[in-house]
Amino acid sequence: MNERWALAPEAEGDGARLVPLRPDGTPAGDVRYEPDLVAAVRSRPDVARWVWRSTAEVYPRLLAAGVRVERCYDVEDAELLLLGHEGRLGEPRSAAAALARLRNAPVPPDPPLRAAEPGSQDSLFEPQPAAPVPFEGLLEVYADQQRRHDAAEHPGRMRLLTAAESAGMLVAAEMHRSGLPWRADVHRELLRELLGERYAGGGEPRRLAELADEVSAALGRRVRPDLPADVIRAFAAAGIRLKSTRRWELAEIDHPAVEPLLAYKKLYRIWVAHGWSWLQDWVRDGRFRPEYLPGGTVSGRWTTNGGGALQIPKVIRQAVVADEGWRLVVADADQMEPRVLAAISRDPGLMEVAGHDDDLYARLSDRAFSGDRDHAKIALLGAIYGQTSGDGLKNLAALRRRFPRAVAYVDDAAKAGEEGRLVRTWLGRTSPRAAGAGDAEEAGIPQEGGEGEPAGGDGAFVPGYASGDARARGRFTRNFVVQGSAADWALLMLAALRRATAGMRAELVFFQHDEVIVHCPAEEAGAVTEAIRAAGEEAGRIAFGKTPVRFPFTTATVERYSDAK
Repeated sequence: MNERWALAPEAEGDGARLVPLRPDGTPAGDVRYEPDLVAAVRSRPDVARWVWRSTAEVYPRLLAAGVRVERCYDVEDAELLLLGHEGRLGEPRSAAAALARLRNAPVPPDPPLRAAEPGSQDSLFEPQPAAPVPFEGLLEVYADQQRRHDAAEHPGRMRLLTAAESAGMLVAAEMHRSGLPWRADVHRELLRELLGERYAGGGEPRRLAELADEVSAALGRRVRPDLPADVIRAFAAAGIRLKSTRRWELAEIDHPAVEPLLAYKKLYRIWVAHGWSWLQDWVRDGRFRPEYLPGGTVSGRWTTNGGGALQIPKVIRQAVVADEGWRLVVADADQMEPRVLAAISRDPGLMEVAGHDDDLYARLSDRAFSGDRDHAKIALLGAIYGQTSGDGLKNLAALRRRFPRAVAYVDDAAKAGEEGRLVRTWLGRTSPRAAGAGDAEEAGIPQEGGEGEPAGGDGAFVPGYASGDARARGRFTRNFVVQGSAADWALLMLAALRRATAGMRAELVFFQHDEVIVHCPAEEAGAVTEAIRAAGEEAGRIAFGKTPVRFPFTTATVERYSDAK
């Protein structure tokens, strides 16, 4: 079997240039021109790995023609990982930029991420042509990347990370094409039940208008509940000072406006994020097709470009319905971050606790917290997320006595961040350097929090991190080494699951952080469930080596997504 071939589509037409490669990335033969890119790939099933500039440039075309690629190497994605490893996150990561750096030429900026195109099968393509890179230049960049992998702190792990991230790109493209099964009629009925009738002209639906009237009546003045400043002023006029209109702060107030205001805020989010306009824009032919962005945050967790796929409200999940005769296998990784901490810290006690499929927190509480599961959970999550004040400090002390290596692992990461040093995940994904406030977005520092996560979680902006606050940087890096390593594990799990289901009709249709959904014929549900279980264990072995740590899933086979929880 040929190990790998480089491939690049022609700037015009359907043709492509391709060449076999040696292990060091240099050409192992003459460059060939093929008039049909799809035919060129289809005629070479023995290629172990295709090397190309960008999966988004090539793979959707192959999928549209019914061609599935087993493995690839995404040059631009690898460039991003290597730049991060070298402490240069934020520099342009395109192949053109990498080539310019090699040749000491002016480095072009990366093109901006274009807005997603709802309902488009072709929306993974770039909005404008990428900066041109000659085929020999692409080969030059790839060979240089092989040298840079060899120079990494742990070359083998870094190569594994690059391969896993490239596999994630294939999964993302395939999930976009398959789409998440979505019943528009069920969605519309849910909106009618929740929001009432729609008014002409695009105004608020009936139920929101009624709740706005209730809030205004309770406060004795006309209030726009969707405007936080207006709400704060109205409460101030009533003698109540608010810093924000967040749910937890409003819940502490004894005032008749609070209940309708909280109800309004919940329904307003549904109307804006997943209302009738969203349904019209994003659901086509019974499928919701978001654009997944692997490595969308610096810790490696995925994001999406438009569509809000990773924040589907529980009530709206009733519209996610399997096709007739098919099922949804919904799988959640159980207590993933604590298990990852056990694996990367090599703490003997915590590895023993995590070496079982049952409730990790219950086992932890029996070891160190006199059977108090809640205290055990708070202590362990506090160690990971940096919430170590108050009772958390006492809980952390108990954790440190029982599991010193695990706590020292995250403490060392926090100290590194406070001192402005870089930290890495187990496979080598690297945290950004401390940036000036104006550089936060460019450096890719996450800006929005994930639903239900403790402060400082991945995707959550850590106050002060970008502006140089040492304590905030420490909290960020403390969490980064665990959650980033969990993201690395998840990539390997997806790759293993994709490989295990290749001979089935089953389709991976959804993924977020620690949850995966497979859409499959009812008769394949048992095999899919077993494939998910095996993929989790295989990913643990490949990522972290031989440890007693288990990576179990809770799975449910359902017809509706909402029935899984």
